[in-house]
Amino acid sequence: MVKAHNLGFPRIGPDRELKFAQEEYWKGKSSLDALKSVGADLRKQNSQAQACLDYVPVGDFSFYDQMLDMSFTLGNLPERVRDFNDDKLDNFFRVARGRSAPTAAGEVAAGEMTKWFDTNYHYIVPEFQANTTFSLDSSRLIEQIREAKAQGVNVKPVVIGPVTYLALGKAKDDSHKLTLLSKLLPVYQQLLAAIAAEGAEWVQIDEAILVTELAAEWKVAFETAYQTLAKSPVKLLLTTYFGQLQDNLALVAKLPVAGVHLDTVNARNEVETLIKNLPGDRIVSLGVINGRNIWKADLNGTLDWLEPIAKQLGDRLWIAPSCSLLHVPVDLDSERKLNGEIKNWLAFAKQKLEEIRVLKAALVSGRSAVKVELDANAAAIASRRNSPRVNNPTVKDALAKLNAQLGNRKNGYAQRAKTQADILKLPKYPTTTIGSFPQTAEIRRARNQFKAGKIDDAAYRTAMQNEIARCVKEQESLGLDVFVHGEAERNDMVEYFGEQLDGFTFSEFGWVQSYGSRCVKPPILFGDISRPKAMTVEWTAYAQSLTNKPMKGMLTGPVTILNWSFVRDDQPRSTSCKQIALAIREEVLDLEKAGVRIIQIDEAALREGLPLRRSQWQEYLDWSVLSFRIAANGVADKTQIHTHMCYSEFNDIIEAIAQMDADAITIETSRSDMELLEVFENFKYPNEIGPGVYDIHSPNIPTEEHIIKLMRKAGERIPAERLWVNPDCGLKTRQWEEVIPALTNMVSAAKKLRAAGV
Repeated sequence: MVKAHNLGFPRIGPDRELKFAQEEYWKGKSSLDALKSVGADLRKQNSQAQACLDYVPVGDFSFYDQMLDMSFTLGNLPERVRDFNDDKLDNFFRVARGRSAPTAAGEVAAGEMTKWFDTNYHYIVPEFQANTTFSLDSSRLIEQIREAKAQGVNVKPVVIGPVTYLALGKAKDDSHKLTLLSKLLPVYQQLLAAIAAEGAEWVQIDEAILVTELAAEWKVAFETAYQTLAKSPVKLLLTTYFGQLQDNLALVAKLPVAGVHLDTVNARNEVETLIKNLPGDRIVSLGVINGRNIWKADLNGTLDWLEPIAKQLGDRLWIAPSCSLLHVPVDLDSERKLNGEIKNWLAFAKQKLEEIRVLKAALVSGRSAVKVELDANAAAIASRRNSPRVNNPTVKDALAKLNAQLGNRKNGYAQRAKTQADILKLPKYPTTTIGSFPQTAEIRRARNQFKAGKIDDAAYRTAMQNEIARCVKEQESLGLDVFVHGEAERNDMVEYFGEQLDGFTFSEFGWVQSYGSRCVKPPILFGDISRPKAMTVEWTAYAQSLTNKPMKGMLTGPVTILNWSFVRDDQPRSTSCKQIALAIREEVLDLEKAGVRIIQIDEAALREGLPLRRSQWQEYLDWSVLSFRIAANGVADKTQIHTHMCYSEFNDIIEAIAQMDADAITIETSRSDMELLEVFENFKYPNEIGPGVYDIHSPNIPTEEHIIKLMRKAGERIPAERLWVNPDCGLKTRQWEEVIPALTNMVSAAKKLRAAGV
């Protein structure tokens, strides 16, 4: 009989209970026991939500990040935290964010953070050295297995596979990561034996790098690893997701595992070949429901191709979502304000599990057994396909007339830079921030009161203007060179714009974890995109009226809006991106007309959207860079265009970034100790650059000396006259009492660099 399972479930809770519990603990307002209790409650809820499944994932829950969990399970702790003897969870937080609780002794550097494949989820990068050793600590996973079994579910523990773990880590010396495999595998054997001792039959072992291009030595590493792990007393379900196996399919088919999971949302064309190549006793798990987007699946269409496979495989067939449901919101039933028609097109995590249940029932008992559910699904699919909400002929006409020349500045950077310098008159090492300032309790209270109708538009605008005035005053006191208005009126850098663009809609509770306690509520891009009116001009103009310093206009770029939204799947992503670009272009030109001399268009997610295989990069880069250029480059030479990118390994696309032709780019570099700047040793970036010197995702406050050290490193690769001094990212998640001393040190460091004539 076909079996149903899941690869992972959202851990934040339907009302972001985990986020609030974490933050209360980090502020010292609640105990560690209270935080752990919230975690236990959420795991219980998650088990109950998945009770319809034959196998329920265990170990997918984390208090911060599953890769960091794996590092602790394997005893791979950075040396800088090994001497702390407090609770393991405190040490866990110390690596994740730089320290654990406010009263903890000692501060250490946080672990480097980067994107999980091509998602907006971030993970803490494992650190390796030639002398790295591993030792098992299975206590977290064993506790969760026992907890789930006590609730009566059939557990399937989830672990990151050894080859993926090594591949996604970073060597902190000149050693090769693969030399550690022989040390790592015995610990994995011990872990699998410990899991088997708890009575688990299956282990889901995630090897997601199998959907990327692998060098020969990494393919050999897979063979070595799984020949070793084949001796373990549990059955291994080798799990891949986010893409196709392609040239790795033959490798996967011959690995000695009990089953293989394939993401058929991305790799349906590989199902037949995989089945043909797998030994006849292997389980075939097919990810038939999209675990990364929120549209209802076409269940009848899925059954059309799945039924013959079920007949062929019988009880060798398992079905599941394509990947962990970590990447979608928890429960659509919580939504009360969504348009009813659009809501009927959607499925969140709980609804996706229901889709799996219906598919299994149809495969086991025939479609007639779930006729009501299948008919309702068919009606929803037809409604979306035919709805006039989706198609806007005016937008389609504008896109048809799109000309690549719209993306070209009038003159090259060298000529523009001279014009801009004459107007802006900025000092060497100009200081600025990335856009947002702290979102205080007062800001959130005013926003919530306005949305609830408790204050009117005039009162809300006054409250936001007061916050903008505060930001301007603080920046005057700090002595920054280029100001921002602080973005008090913005709930999120993508949601804010989506709320004002036609073709988007929004959920109330559609939160998704980005990292740690950071949750985002992605807009739902369901139709053609247009801009009915100006979105930011009034706020920016008001801020500029309060100061003589240059005020940056702050926008989110088209590629980031696209990549951080739940995007319609009925047309190419490139088409939707160009529609957004035309809308942002209108806003850029209106800001310029209002006298704004510097406009920052954030493309934090440009790197994130790259296909996982390098051979597919160029097509994506062509349309994504073109979209940015269309949005940004209609301005005159005197208008300075900035862009910002954070927590992305973008060294390998630096040429494409240069082709964006922004006058200045700001990037994250502090967590990597300026390692990201190594690319500039071989590539002469032509324009200005601001390497981030203040890690805003950590409560640690950078010293003057630290900032000067980082800027001197940057100066070894980039001419000083083209360097800016700025934080890594926006400051909305920090507190004013952290921001003021950090920026004070940053401004002071810039002054010392100028005085030193560096």
